Amino acid sequence: MSHRSLVLAGGGLKVGYQAGVLQVWLDEAGLKFDHADGASGGCFNLAMYCQGMTGTQIADNWRNLDPFLPVDVNLAGLWPTAPSLFTQDNVRARVFPFWKLDFDKIRHSNRTGTFNVFNFSKKQNEVLPQTQLTEDFLVASVSLPMWFPPVKINGQTYMDSVYITDGNLEECVRRGATELWAIWTVSRKDEWRDGFVNQYFQIIETVADTNFFNYWKRIEESNKKIDAGQAGEFGRKIALHLIEAEVPVHYLLNFSRDRMAEAVNMGVEDARKWCRQQNIPLSQPATPTPGQPAPAKTSLQFTETMKGALEKGAKPKTHEEFQAAATKGKDAGGAMTVQLTVNVADVEFYLTSPAHEAKGDGFIDSPLTGGKSDVKGGTLNLLVDAGDPSRKNMKYRLHFKGADGKDYTLIGFKDIKGQTFASAWPETTTLYTSLLPGHVPEGQQADPIAAGVINIHAEDFFFRQMFSFRVKGPTLAARTDALTRFGLAFFGKLWDVYGRQVGPF
Repeated sequence: MSHRSLVLAGGGLKVGYQAGVLQVWLDEAGLKFDHADGASGGCFNLAMYCQGMTGTQIADNWRNLDPFLPVDVNLAGLWPTAPSLFTQDNVRARVFPFWKLDFDKIRHSNRTGTFNVFNFSKKQNEVLPQTQLTEDFLVASVSLPMWFPPVKINGQTYMDSVYITDGNLEECVRRGATELWAIWTVSRKDEWRDGFVNQYFQIIETVADTNFFNYWKRIEESNKKIDAGQAGEFGRKIALHLIEAEVPVHYLLNFSRDRMAEAVNMGVEDARKWCRQQNIPLSQPATPTPGQPAPAKTSLQFTETMKGALEKGAKPKTHEEFQAAATKGKDAGGAMTVQLTVNVADVEFYLTSPAHEAKGDGFIDSPLTGGKSDVKGGTLNLLVDAGDPSRKNMKYRLHFKGADGKDYTLIGFKDIKGQTFASAWPETTTLYTSLLPGHVPEGQQADPIAAGVINIHAEDFFFRQMFSFRVKGPTLAARTDALTRFGLAFFGKLWDVYGRQVGPF
């Protein structure tokens, strides 16, 4: 008889991604769980789950959370002698009511959940069933030392269990799990970063990743022995299902609702892709409630111009080879100018979608394609994650008919990796470009006709592009808000890449 456990691991604010996965697993895949375990930030999602919320309700709670709701500086003294940098007062008074948490419903839930909280007085981790959860225990489960004060409960001191467990696989196994479904958002990236805040969370990553994955590997080894006819450590096979991601928000320091919504939607997209790979059927996402008019969309556009050269017949693979091809193309009559008006039809959707997709209309002018040619409906993905929150890509795919009457596809990418702060300008303005024959869809390959580099030149950027922004919306406030949010998101993404050169976060 199968016994399925859901592991809602910690990860601070990164568990917004976890909520997106829950939207898919619970609502679209219809998965049912006999037991769920939460640790650290995952306890927030576990509380909502135990209350009976759907995956979409949990995800929407994170999507719509005002990032300033939890902010509450501790004024009881000056750091480092103060009890903590922040308090949990606003979490109690503002976040829990916003999420509509009802602790009586949680305690009487027909969903079985276990909450991990560390009893500092006894120096041991305690696992509480949902029948014993109180507001104090939930707050204690996410009270990370230094950042938040511990919580006194019945004369004992409680805090976040992250240093002991950030995903209690042992509790799931103890309860008879034959399937483990885990969502992991703690970073496993191999990058040491200096600074007190960075190193604080790197210590957490060290402890959390080691504890979780060492136990995970023990289960894998036990399964292998059982498959070989031997006695495994756990006496039964335990099927393992894991989704993990490098989530593009900080563990604690996020002040953008758009960034949080994007992380949630990233969880949705990753979970749908993962389910398809596992042959888990999905239902159609729920449609909006009929009768409620959709809010008026606010759109934005700007124009960019790139100039450079491509070498005919070049098939470069590295950045250096693209640059060399551009040099040869310039001498061989392969000049190219691309001018695009970039259209963001719905700023709200663009900002919260991990794809950050925009459309581009304009022209391409090159002797390689017979001269000046119109481009309509090109696709641009601006500052999307490249598998790592500290590295971004800009991707271009332009289908057009050349002046010579032939169909072409121009593809390009900007690789924004932030090795030094000084690299920001060349990395954000250099498009590594390939010209393909025919209209080649996304996901398909074709040998390039030519390749090289085109760039945004400083004079075009500062005297044209910066003054080309136009916003359309129902009100002045909506237009101003859209432009501000777009700018904050754009520079926030750049801070993800280059901020590590100048800041501790």
